[in-house]
Amino acid sequence: MNITGTITKDAEIRTTTRGKKYVNFNVAVNDSYRNREGQRVKHTAFFNCTYWISTGIASLLTKGRAVELIGLLNASAWKDKQGELKASMNLNTSEIKLVGSGKQADNQTQLPVVATTDLDAEHLPF
Repeated sequence: MNITGTITKDAEIRTTTRGKKYVNFNVAVNDSYRNREGQRVKHTAFFNCTYWISTGIASLLTKGRAVELIGLLNASAWKDKQGELKASMNLNTSEIKLVGSGKQADNQTQLPVVATTDLDAEHLPF
């Protein structure tokens, strides 16, 4: 799946119980359409994203930066402590293209940075 959106908070480097490091970040994707009455309706979808290949890109994934992502999408559902159903969309990211400047901008044009790899069993933590 290919999505383009904005990072909602700075990326974090996390570690699995087996010691594998990965980058975790969240992306908001905005969309709008006109309903039957002709009114513009805005909708935002949020994606939890993980990048398993290299943690070096984490410092570039800052709040407000626009990114293009390619990866494998999956959904999860669970009940919280109060018994309410919750759901999330998760993107196991295989390619990241930086297209925005984020909070570390210096008002200069930046060339996109692409981090990519093939997702295969060797790179996944499970």
